[in-house]
Amino acid sequence: MKAVISVVGKDRTGILAFVSNECLDYGANIVDVSQTVLQDVFNMFMIVEINKNTDGFVEFVNHMEEKGKANNLVIHVMHEDIFNAMHTI
Repeated sequence: MKAVISVVGKDRTGILAFVSNECLDYGANIVDVSQTVLQDVFNMFMIVEINKNTDGFVEFVNHMEEKGKANNLVIHVMHEDIFNAMHTI
């Protein structure tokens, strides 16, 4: 399954590396990434592939949100199907 990860926070060195390492630790493969900095606000979107069941996905979502909060980042993980349904007219 694929997921969309968004990351927002005050820009600083190492945010991409931090999020990438958390994905690696969980076994999520990064398929695509886009990042930008607007003034001092870091913004990143990632598409990742996760080879876990639904329960594992919920764990991943909670893990990423908690790690984000602990590092002054807002990290949101959304299943690809939900993301696509939200953007279908």
